Amino acid sequence: MRFLMMHRLDESAPEAWNPSPEFMAKMGAFIQDWTERGILITAEGVHPSEKGAIVRKPRGAAPKATDGPFTEAKEVIGGFALVNAADRAQAVEYASQYADLFDEIEVEVRQVVEFDDLPDLTAE
Repeated sequence: MRFLMMHRLDESAPEAWNPSPEFMAKMGAFIQDWTERGILITAEGVHPSEKGAIVRKPRGAAPKATDGPFTEAKEVIGGFALVNAADRAQAVEYASQYADLFDEIEVEVRQVVEFDDLPDLTAE
């Protein structure tokens, strides 16, 4: 099964967008290990919210884009990883290992919907 891990961080923290060389080395080794073990499919960090936008579409209305920064949120998505895991429990364990790399972070774990998870619309 595939799971998406999105990490949120306080973008006002100095290390949020300027990680130390030590952190980068630790993260690099972690990514290499997970890649070699077949856990990691892909992982990326994202730029601060000031470089982003939110698109909202209320029911019955047209989509509207709002430029960042996202002042209504203290914590924003700082990056994501897509991983292979046997089940939710293993994915949560992987998220815990990932979180251990940081001083403070929140990691949301969500199972990716696979084609086989969708209802069979051809059966009648």
